[in-house]
Amino acid sequence: MSTYRDFTQRGTARAGVLRTAGTRERRSHLSAPRVPTVGIDIGGTKVMAGVVDADGVILERIRTETPDKSKSPKVVEDTICELVLDLSDRHDVHAVGIGAAGWVDAHRATVLFAPHLAWRNEPLRDALTARLAVPVLVDNDANTAAWAEWRFGAGRGEDHLVMITLGTGIGGAILEDGRVKRGKYGVAGEFGHMQVVPGGHRCPCGNRGCWEQYSSGNALVREARELAAADSPVAYGIIDRVGGNVRDITGPLITELAREGDAMCVELLQDIGQWLGVGIANLAAALDPSCFVIGGGVSAADDLLIAPARDAFRRHLTGRGYRPEARIAKAQLGPEAGMVGAADLARLVARRFRRTNRRRVERHERYERYAQALRNPGSARPTQEPPAS
Repeated sequence: MSTYRDFTQRGTARAGVLRTAGTRERRSHLSAPRVPTVGIDIGGTKVMAGVVDADGVILERIRTETPDKSKSPKVVEDTICELVLDLSDRHDVHAVGIGAAGWVDAHRATVLFAPHLAWRNEPLRDALTARLAVPVLVDNDANTAAWAEWRFGAGRGEDHLVMITLGTGIGGAILEDGRVKRGKYGVAGEFGHMQVVPGGHRCPCGNRGCWEQYSSGNALVREARELAAADSPVAYGIIDRVGGNVRDITGPLITELAREGDAMCVELLQDIGQWLGVGIANLAAALDPSCFVIGGGVSAADDLLIAPARDAFRRHLTGRGYRPEARIAKAQLGPEAGMVGAADLARLVARRFRRTNRRRVERHERYERYAQALRNPGSARPTQEPPAS
């Protein structure tokens, strides 16, 4: 007597081909459905959400302030759900991707630690999936930004890419052969906490001399404020601009004055850029990528920052003159990169969700055919599976 296993395993050659194709498709963004998804970028001060199509085009975006970090994780989850439901009123949303400023586990489900939010081992993916009833993916915001630049921005066509995000601190991500390299525990790419000056400036992480203490928005503002507080003659321009209120000195203001030719601001950006180049040279020695993409708010300084970084990179690159040099490019997608990347990564989850449902239906249909054959012993049983829909 035939069993259900016998019935379902007929046509094994074809089934093997389908399994191989399915495995290959699961590894490729090219197989993802061309459906709209929501990307959400959660930072220390803002939550940005947007509906993004399969070509990386933002169909609609909304933003709100990040709830105070002293509030419970549920408050942030409520904010995310409100944004998604708002966008769902006007768009057919198939999945949601979250780019979180923090450490996310390798399964892209749990936020292990977020410095600006009250998330500690927070099972964010499952909590949001239960409330939104669509697939949810959670990843580090630098990973989602790097994915967006690789898919739609400055990193297109690169097989080995490293992204560095210069903001309050330094974030980073590694892409190799179309995959984000997250490490064993999901926290790879924390480049900002490489120690470059033993015993140097104290970092909020608890160590001293971390890279982000010398090449970041915080480092830029700290140096400018120290010069202004000391009433340095080179700082008179920025002191006049803020009316003597040193606390009003910000990174965007320094960049603006540098573009206007203020010598001190130009020099500070050069210093930041040189430290950036030193760190990039170290990463090149360890990872040997073909391209470095520089993003984050500080990258808005363009060549005031990137040009000295390239010079320092060439001076400090190990084996210089005898090896190919990685390209250093400014990110193209700006502050929306994390949101776009999160939405695009979520599209892969939407495909898996759709395929799982389809397979469940197919199993049910096969069982019904098998049961029907048992009920009608005299009828001819099918000799092969019907074509896949």
